[in-house]
Amino acid sequence: MCGIIGIVSNQNITHTLVNSLKGLQHRGQQAAGIGTMDGNLMHLKKYLGLVKEVITEYDMTYLRGNAGIGHVRYPTTGSANDPEQAHPFYVNSPFGIMLAHNGNLINSRELRDDVLKKNHRHVRTHSDSEVLINLFAFELEQLTAHKSLDNDKIFQAISSLNQRISGGYAVVCLIANYGLVAFRDPNGIRPLAIGKKENSTGTTYLLASESCAIEINDFEFVRDIKPGEAVIITLDGKLETRSCHPSPSLNICIFEYVYLTRPDSIIEKVSVQEARRNMGKYLAKTISELNLDIDVIIPVPDTSRVIGIEVADKLKIPYREGFVKNHFAGRTFMLANHEQRIIAVRNKLSPIALEFKDKNVLLVDDSIVRGTTSKKIIDIVRKQGAKKVYIASAAPQVRYPNVYGIDMPTHNELIAYGRNDKEIAEAIGADGVIFQKLENLKSSITDVNPELVNFDASCFDGEYITGDVTEKYLNSLLNTEAS
Repeated sequence: MCGIIGIVSNQNITHTLVNSLKGLQHRGQQAAGIGTMDGNLMHLKKYLGLVKEVITEYDMTYLRGNAGIGHVRYPTTGSANDPEQAHPFYVNSPFGIMLAHNGNLINSRELRDDVLKKNHRHVRTHSDSEVLINLFAFELEQLTAHKSLDNDKIFQAISSLNQRISGGYAVVCLIANYGLVAFRDPNGIRPLAIGKKENSTGTTYLLASESCAIEINDFEFVRDIKPGEAVIITLDGKLETRSCHPSPSLNICIFEYVYLTRPDSIIEKVSVQEARRNMGKYLAKTISELNLDIDVIIPVPDTSRVIGIEVADKLKIPYREGFVKNHFAGRTFMLANHEQRIIAVRNKLSPIALEFKDKNVLLVDDSIVRGTTSKKIIDIVRKQGAKKVYIASAAPQVRYPNVYGIDMPTHNELIAYGRNDKEIAEAIGADGVIFQKLENLKSSITDVNPELVNFDASCFDGEYITGDVTEKYLNSLLNTEAS
């Protein structure tokens, strides 16, 4: 998962672009970058680190322009520590293009071969995003032969691109002297939304992975970009949209609602906060059927707080805050290896012994993926004197790799792979583990928007919406460098 921003205005957009990108920092903390366009000049700054570390006040003096894109990176392919793989990427032929991408391309290996051998273009990294920008450039080159560019040719290039690539993706890019282009995969797996701000001199448009990044600068949230839809905003502020796939369908990644997205965002007409409240209600119903002896309910902060509150309310069991969280420690789910995650958990969460001593504790978490974090937290709780420690997950068992842009790529990293619930509890040191039922997770979202009926839930059910994820492909990930 990553976060992307795109903006076009009749004024300098640097501060708005950076502020909006900070609103997506939770979606990626390994690297950040922005690209801007000022007349005939294209400016670019990207590197490892948080937005505030990468984009300095000095950088903002030359990263000027009326159009720009931004990216925060959480790597799923390539190296986490290679600054070359930070976004945006840039090519100068047949037009100057900068591109930022959220998602993952399933067929990137085959596409890389096409780029090198058939399309005769050069790549410098193992990033599927660099492959993507070169494919887009090639499609434009075929249509323009280095001549004039227009919206029809851009839409046609995106249509051709959608036929070549497979996976989950949302993309923003700048084309020199032309404007901003954005598009979303035809299955609508990865999110992308558009907002605007009107003033006396015209309209500023802003595209972002989440609505919170649109509203953070007092923009009006307009709508979600549709699956397979492309958006072109020219430098003179003219907006045009078009469907660039013959049979698009909406299958938003359900994990966006569980963990990835900020609670103040709205995706596909669903408040993430309301969806998580519903997750708590459904989870409480499942827990109530087990007749467990629970004295107190404590969430694993922060995502799980609203879920834990609802569980406690429905079960009529006291809710307590049992951890002090260091908000500067980052998200442990995103860290590159087992040892880092163990150290980070202890640095991030400090227990309040009073809330655990001599009690049967039910911990509530948003999900249990690798089990590393859960095991360490349970160990911490036991050391505070808890008699029993149960843990409930607002998501079902993660049994399958996610290949559409979330870093859970291999079977052997997943605590639920090949284990039943009793074995999972034993592996993480819990007295019991309770998982949300998949149908209830879906209902927690569709209760808010009944029209949203299809999801990418592949990490839970193993059903890959693109239809081209084979066992051979999944096994190949075991030997692929992931981060």
